[in-house]
Amino acid sequence: MSEFIIERQEDFPFATGELSRLLNDIVIASKIVNREVNKAGLAEILGATDQENIQGETQQKLDVFADQQFISALENGGEACGIASEENDDFVAFENERSKQGKYIVVFDPLDGSSNIDVNVSIGTIFSIYRRKSEVGQEAQLDDFLQKGRDQVAAGYVIYGSSTMLVYTTGKGVNGFTLDPSIGEFCLSHPNMKCPEDGKIYSINEGKEKEFSTAIQSYLTYSKEDDKASNRPYACRYIGSMVADLHRNLLKGGVFLYPESTSAPNGKLRLNYECNPMTFIMEQAGGIGHSGKENILDIEPESLHQRVPIIVGSKNMVDKVLSYY
Repeated sequence: MSEFIIERQEDFPFATGELSRLLNDIVIASKIVNREVNKAGLAEILGATDQENIQGETQQKLDVFADQQFISALENGGEACGIASEENDDFVAFENERSKQGKYIVVFDPLDGSSNIDVNVSIGTIFSIYRRKSEVGQEAQLDDFLQKGRDQVAAGYVIYGSSTMLVYTTGKGVNGFTLDPSIGEFCLSHPNMKCPEDGKIYSINEGKEKEFSTAIQSYLTYSKEDDKASNRPYACRYIGSMVADLHRNLLKGGVFLYPESTSAPNGKLRLNYECNPMTFIMEQAGGIGHSGKENILDIEPESLHQRVPIIVGSKNMVDKVLSYY
């Protein structure tokens, strides 16, 4: 993967090596997290801590570990001037002089789907990279982190499953790498990934169906109708880890929905840490990400932990959902 990143750095208009090194810092952290995830049942890092994050969610021990590893790798790498993480109340501006010269900021969800940790179901890391807006040489500012998804220069995710994969884009297509444990390297396994325009899978927590809008309820009714000509009824597949659900749908075709509901009128997933990066990846693979009102990447962030509804996946399936709005 390191060789691939260097070969492709000319795809990025500001390429002078910093972005390549920054991506490699993320690779290093993901390898460390992968090692701990793989031995989670043997080490004393399963279960919850006695703390809650800013979202009001109980932090899992692996959440905290993963968060610390990514912060450490990015701070020591020196290419990022600061980070924002789902697990921290505020952004972190790195104070060392080398980091102040960094041209980028990174936002990430260190361990998506962490409620699945204790039951050995796939989890993941999501990350997004932006060019800083503040002056180089100074500490990072809040405005650096409140940028539209359209401004992303790179985004990706790592899925810790039956194999560990890292999928990323710099706006020139999507490529996937599988970790070869025998050599400890990510190797190109899924070049130029494309999401099928249609699929037969919808991913949603149907237990909340009565809380959803009329539009979403109508789509669910449509999805379960018997129509062989259009491959319905569709299959419902919901893992409860956005990375895992979207990775499957990216490969096989499908739509992932975490819409507005009566208990979460603004949706539940975070714009900066989950929705923007996953939509960027999906668009680069030919898919769509939408809130029901506008494209996810066009939403102007108002806060670090802003939540939005999201409908993301195969183009024709997302368009069909939106037709009910």
